[in-house]
Amino acid sequence: MNLAELTQREIESFGEHVTVIYEGKEHTNCQLREEGLRLASALKELGVDRGDRVIIQMPNCPEVLVSFGAVYALGAVHVPINFMVGDDETAFIYRDSGAETIISSMAFLPKIEACRKEAPNIKNVILIDKDVPAGTLSFSALVEGHEELPAIEQTADDDLAALIYTAGTTGTPKGVMHTHGTIYANATMQRATLPFSPGLTGVTILPLCHSYGIASITFGSLLGGSKTVLLGSFDIDAVFSAIEQYQADILAAVPTMYIYMLLHEEPEKYDLSSMKYWISGSAPLTLETQSRFQERFGHEIVEGWGLTEAGANNCTNPYDGTKKTGSIGLPMKGTKMKVVDEEGKEVPRGTEGEILISGPMLMKGYWNRPEETAEVLKGDWLYTGDVGYQDEDGYFFITERKKDLIIKGGENIAPREVEEVIFSHPKVSEAAVIGIKDEVYGEEIKACVVLNPGETLTPEEIIEHCQKKLKRFKSPKFVEFLEALPKNLVGKVLKKELRGEKESEV
Repeated sequence: MNLAELTQREIESFGEHVTVIYEGKEHTNCQLREEGLRLASALKELGVDRGDRVIIQMPNCPEVLVSFGAVYALGAVHVPINFMVGDDETAFIYRDSGAETIISSMAFLPKIEACRKEAPNIKNVILIDKDVPAGTLSFSALVEGHEELPAIEQTADDDLAALIYTAGTTGTPKGVMHTHGTIYANATMQRATLPFSPGLTGVTILPLCHSYGIASITFGSLLGGSKTVLLGSFDIDAVFSAIEQYQADILAAVPTMYIYMLLHEEPEKYDLSSMKYWISGSAPLTLETQSRFQERFGHEIVEGWGLTEAGANNCTNPYDGTKKTGSIGLPMKGTKMKVVDEEGKEVPRGTEGEILISGPMLMKGYWNRPEETAEVLKGDWLYTGDVGYQDEDGYFFITERKKDLIIKGGENIAPREVEEVIFSHPKVSEAAVIGIKDEVYGEEIKACVVLNPGETLTPEEIIEHCQKKLKRFKSPKFVEFLEALPKNLVGKVLKKELRGEKESEV
């Protein structure tokens, strides 16, 4: 199958309807499909063929959706890039992917030109702006100047559809290879698991050029009849205003965004009563944030979990069943998960170990990285690098990233445990705990803390607060106050950056 067929199926089932609202303008499903097929013809004329990679490098806008549809229709492979990454990482992705065509905007042209010097493979630069400079191509002119692609390329389930570069928390970014089949499998798992009905109205603030965005777009095609208010950047008042104006039902965000919502001085001036689903993912949601949000807004946040390597949406607390605060929930239907020890043997429930995941949504592998692929894909299982446990009811809990564990005096300390305690202090907005080298213990504990606006604390007060709830051995020895924690585009804290290590984050 070809993922481009899903849009046509949705139109056949639900007819033409508004599917995207962006900056006050409505776009229908039929319009986006037509523009996608016109762009596909233009790309084909430029030499883009089946299997070729096309870079999509821009913030949320309808043109992202049009571009995805065009690339799928050609049987080509889209390479979404976090537009916020540095020149070195961007140039690396240009080279590593072997792409010859970029779709972006004038805002990122200086970065594109700088990176092209390191990536001579780039030939075509398409910009979505009204007026474009010489040497580039106009997105709108290409769409308007071409007829629709006569027929969608017939692709096999195992043919590549997307090359998604991971957050490079462990070094150079790796291209995750997803096929038409793996992306579709993840969407069908969501459809079988989630109790959503057709016709939902969502507010989209998470990036479309990310594995979560790609998974959600595909799932939306299966759900059908729905629309989203697309926001190009995160602004709390814009989010609340969109919910009120369009009577939105659903919103997915990261914990940092929920923290900012809690800091809003007057959320009550907006009518948020239409909302049914507040979803959190990408990073751990603290117990404190969850409880404060429910107290202030009267809604539970439903926490889930997923990996780029497994299609982004893999596990969730039930929307219409028992939710366990602090848990990532239950595997989606068709997904298998287990917890193993260092030797790969499954451990009893309640025992910590590495979480493994299996199912038809797993990536094909890392692009041109057979050795690194073999390290994480073993048989039918993906080794996630997340440490956690499964309780007696089958719910999974993540305690820490395997590589973020602090080993102090030979004892493993989960930063999450310390972070939860720091978060419980009423003056604290955010916290991240890392290990730093120590001559005596090997590693010592350091807390990086962001305070609520206008608040003050001393390092000694943070340490004392921790020692009241933790063993002295697990309490931080050092505390640094920051204005903000460094994060990637989807809200994950860059702990390597806090440790002063080189970070490649996509």
